[in-house]
Amino acid sequence: MVVMAVMVLTPRFTRAVPPAILALAAGLAAYFGLAAFDPALLEVEGNLLLVGRISAGGFGVGATIGQHWRSLGALEPSILLEVIVPALTLAALLSIDTLKTCVVLDAMTSSSSNPNRDLVGQGIGNVASALVGGVPGAGTMGASLINVSSGANTRVSGLMAGALCFVAFLVLSPVIAWVPVAALASILMVIGFRMIDRHSLAFFNTPATRLDFLVITAVIVVALFVNLIAASGVGVAFAILLFIREQTRSTVVRNRIEGNHLFSKRQRSGEEAEGAEEGPSDTVVFELQGSLFFGTASQLHAALEPETQTRKFVILSMRRVQSLDLTATHVLEQIKDRLEENDAYLVFCDIPKGLPSGLKMKRFLKDTGVVRPTNKAFAFRQLDEALEWVEGQRNAAKGAPQGEDLVLDIPDMAMFAGLSPKAIKDLNAAVTLRPVHAGKKVFKAGSSGDELFLIRRGTVKITLPIHKKEHYHLATCGPGEIIGGIGFLDGANHAADALALTEVEVYVLGRDGFLALGEDHPAMAFRLVETVALNLAGRLRATVSEIHALRG
Repeated sequence: MVVMAVMVLTPRFTRAVPPAILALAAGLAAYFGLAAFDPALLEVEGNLLLVGRISAGGFGVGATIGQHWRSLGALEPSILLEVIVPALTLAALLSIDTLKTCVVLDAMTSSSSNPNRDLVGQGIGNVASALVGGVPGAGTMGASLINVSSGANTRVSGLMAGALCFVAFLVLSPVIAWVPVAALASILMVIGFRMIDRHSLAFFNTPATRLDFLVITAVIVVALFVNLIAASGVGVAFAILLFIREQTRSTVVRNRIEGNHLFSKRQRSGEEAEGAEEGPSDTVVFELQGSLFFGTASQLHAALEPETQTRKFVILSMRRVQSLDLTATHVLEQIKDRLEENDAYLVFCDIPKGLPSGLKMKRFLKDTGVVRPTNKAFAFRQLDEALEWVEGQRNAAKGAPQGEDLVLDIPDMAMFAGLSPKAIKDLNAAVTLRPVHAGKKVFKAGSSGDELFLIRRGTVKITLPIHKKEHYHLATCGPGEIIGGIGFLDGANHAADALALTEVEVYVLGRDGFLALGEDHPAMAFRLVETVALNLAGRLRATVSEIHALRG
């Protein structure tokens, strides 16, 4: 009672000395006070009320270490086989205990630990301890909380605790022998009471956390009536089951978008534009998310299977997928086979380069047979590339002319329809024809230039550089389209890259030439500026429409 009272009341008066030290001193004083009435309490040997002498079995420290080193030579394979399973189990238990303690201490001290460093240090320390006859240890919750609550703030406290324990073993064993067992028990009882997480008791009152409360209860019961190793196993097993339950209850389809609400970034004219605006109801886009594994395979199949009867193109965006297993790929292969029976396609896009688990998704899809060049499943880097391919397939089936097959001279471009022959002739004289090979850039982001580019032949991809090799696709332009409009209007540097996807020819009109033409042919100048403005407005509308579609 004296020790408990000191443990509870000391923090109200001083924090300079840890309460456990003062409580232990009070326990010693109370014990010797009682010994004044019973001289038998002053005997150490055979006194069960005292901790007693710390001995090394009659050997010195050096002799004990030497004996352990000699015993290493007597190890046999049969002995190793007997201890390997308990050793691994104990290592796992100690690792879990250390990680749990680190999480609690991080919350208490507003700090951040390094789990890898902590576990490596613990492993090295336990190996060194075993070599000199010690026992394995971990960052236990009780001792750590006492350490922090007593004022420890740095890693030096742990080092000092170990060093002082060794000094106590070597020098202070006669003093430690007089420590009453009841005093230690009282200190542990107070600490144990303070360690009770009363907040966890409230988990039972909330349906959302009731299962977590049952897990806590199960671990405590197993720890009390079986052992800590079994309790850790029960806790891990329940955690796995709860994780699977949570994953199976979450939806794997983040968004479903009809094909007539989402188009590629390719700008088309004439018959191509008409074909793209007809409303491609034969296309559907699914944004998948989370974990695609055996627990969500049936949900994935239920979402995709109805589309196999009515769709020509089923596009799956994999950007937010966190994991993928064989069961999920089997479902995807079933969907692909059903689509193939109807001469339809399964299209993957936004495939992550690597999952958090380290799995290379694109390679995994190829290795499992879901994506192969010869079947009805294809993979593209980005969604707009997949949509562009789909629109190209649809237009090719209708016999519409493709951008790479068109060659449009200035008189053939729709923006100049109705202009006088004199205006067309002067425009031809003002522009220069520039060839650009496939893979080269018509212009580069950040480069100066106030020129306007009219595409005569080929396909140009407009991209916005983001980071290193990453870029965002703004538009894909073909014959009859104008690029470079922003720099032409404000005279600033180009904001995007213009990459030639095929062999390209562009008419280049400088700002000075445009101003000269404007004086003689104001209608043509107005037509050019109007076309540039309409192109920029069209891209803005397409971006807004895409944002609305992706936001669901």
